[in-house]
Parts: sequence; structure tokens; C-alpha cells
Amino acid sequence: MAIQKKLKMGMVGGGPGAFIGAIHRSAALMDGLIELTAGAFSSNPDKSKQAGEELMIDPSRVYSSYDEMIQKELLLPEGERIDIISIVTPNNVHFDPTKKALENGFHVVLDKPMTLTYDEAKELYKIIKKSDKLFCLTHTYTGYPMIKQMKQMIANGEIGTVKKVYVEYPQGWLYKLLEHENNKQAEWRTDPARNGKAGCFGDIGTHAFNLAEYVTGMQVAKICADLDIKVEGRPIDDDGAVLMRFENNASGILTASQVDTGCENNLKIRVYGDKGGLEWQQEDNNSLVVRWPNKAAETYRAGTGYLGSMANENTRTPAGHPEGYIEAFANIYRNFARCIYALRKGEEPKAEWRDFPGAEDGIRGMAFIELVLASSASDQKWTPFIVEK
Repeated sequence: MAIQKKLKMGMVGGGPGAFIGAIHRSAALMDGLIELTAGAFSSNPDKSKQAGEELMIDPSRVYSSYDEMIQKELLLPEGERIDIISIVTPNNVHFDPTKKALENGFHVVLDKPMTLTYDEAKELYKIIKKSDKLFCLTHTYTGYPMIKQMKQMIANGEIGTVKKVYVEYPQGWLYKLLEHENNKQAEWRTDPARNGKAGCFGDIGTHAFNLAEYVTGMQVAKICADLDIKVEGRPIDDDGAVLMRFENNASGILTASQVDTGCENNLKIRVYGDKGGLEWQQEDNNSLVVRWPNKAAETYRAGTGYLGSMANENTRTPAGHPEGYIEAFANIYRNFARCIYALRKGEEPKAEWRDFPGAEDGIRGMAFIELVLASSASDQKWTPFIVEK
């Protein structure tokens, strides 16, 4: 039997000073299925070269632009060129490299959100659907084992019909105008030209929305939104709340903020059905609280033998050995890689491997941004609180 070779990956973005590029690299390499072979790590050629040297990449495969990387990699023999392009740039540099990568025969992993604008997302969605290459959008939190356990329990009807969903994403790092203090992350994430029309809700609100739909298996049918700018001088939202109504008439409340002073990244989701409830939070991500109407609450733990197939497939260590954010990211990369290997062999990937975010998640996330902005700008959603005496 022929020995399978590691999948070769090229990266767009993730150069000096970037946060998410290092996370993607660690996640992609964790399971030994992928190796970083090439990259256009910055739009600045000197910075791209610097990143290549730090990562010990062959200098001949460190490029000054993603166009150059795509063109020169295609000149290499099929067994030597990259298989996957991972795109970890600000949102305004998502559409073009993804389009060109897919059209030139490369699989793509793209950091969320899908694009800068909803119009771009609609065009890219069509390109992805026409392509015979795989596309993955890294909504990280879907990779946690206990989130997958939560999803499987809901799908199996263990908490009955879902009636209520709460999802909350509190951050506090933008409590002041860090974008005026030479903070690279704050600069682009609060810039509409690079981040898009929504600030907090484009950055983390989309994660909360995606998690609510992923876990419940239900789609949101209508919304009522109120976004706000809490820090004076900031051009796009840094806080907000959304009422949601799901397709089965379940109701939901989504809140996201980047000005909850002192908060870190404790994404939380609670789902209640007519038989029981489930609660998860990122700061205790190896636990899932299960609530019943007629007995004490139970706490399920990752790495134990009583969990379902989805959680077990995405757990690396025995119970009590903490797994976290990078492992959740790595689960997405591993499932993506496993699907590529299976397709190469003409086999159908396991259902647990196919469970990574893709084009549908991407376009729904961009529609969410568009619709919450429109709802928030409308005066029709509120009823004046008038007391007649």
C-alpha cells in the first residue's frame, strides 16, 4: 500500500505581529497530517521574507504576494506543490485569494467571516459550489468536543423540542480607543474598510450566531437587533444585542460586546428544551452541564467513555487533561484533512469528519451581519414605553 504524504499548506497572511496566523499554524500541524510548505505572509515583501525565515520555510517558497504564490506553486509537479491554502488576513483580503485559490485547484481554509461584504459572500458562495475543492471556514468554537456533544444530544432529542436559546460573547479588550495606541489588532478590527460594516458583530457576534445555529441544528428565521457604539470616537459597533426567532418558533437572545471591561473570552451558550437543558462556556470548555426537571444537574466531562461519537472523535486526551482553543481549531483542520485524504482514495468521509464549517455557514454569517445592521438602524422594531394616566 502506498504511503500517504502529508498535505502541503501555503499561508496567506499571518506575518509579524499577527495573532491568528500562529493559531492556524499550530492547529494545522498538531496532528501530523499537514505541513507548512509555503507562504505569502504579508503584503510587505520584507515582512513576508522575515516570517519565512522565522518559520524556517524554504526561501524559494516564501512569496511577496498570494498571486505570486499561486502562479509559482502551479509550476511545481503535482506531488510537490501545495494542496491547501490557508487565508488568515483581515476581512478585506478574504474574497480575492479564496476565489483565485479555488479556481486554480487548491483546497481552502479561510478565517471567518467569509468576506468583507454580503455581495462578495454571495459571489464567493457560487464559486465554492462550482469548485471540486473543499472549503472550510474556521468558526473555531464548533471544534470543541463538548460543543459537539451538545449538538449530538440535541439532534438525538435528549432534551426534547428546543424552546429557548441564550448565547453570549463578552469581551472587554476594546474598553478604550486602543486603535489610537498603535495596537495592530484594534486598528484593523475597528476599521470599516478592513473589517467591514460591523465591528463587534462582524468579529464575535458572527461566532455567537454560528454557534447557536450549529448546536441546535435550527436556522434563525427572524431577528430584532440593537447595536451600539459605547466608546466615543469609534466608527463601528462595539456592543449589541439581538432577539432571534428560530424556524421552529423557538426564541433566542444573543449578546456580544467588546467593551465589557475586564471580561476575557467567555463565550457561553445555553439551550433549553421541553425535557431538559444544556449549558456550556469556553472558560470551562471540557464540561457540559445537563439539567433535568426532576433530578439534580449533571456535569459531563470531555475524554470520558460515556460521551457520543462526535465528542469522542474530537478528543485527544483522557479526562482531566485539559484541551482548549488550539485543539478546537485543530479539530477543524484535522477533519478537513481527513476529508481530503478520503476523497483522494475515492472513499466517502465519515460523518464526524465532514463536520466542519463551510460555505453555508459563511454566507449565513454575512447575511446575519447585513440584517442586524438593518434591524438596528430601523425605528420600527421598538414600541414606545408610554404610561397613560
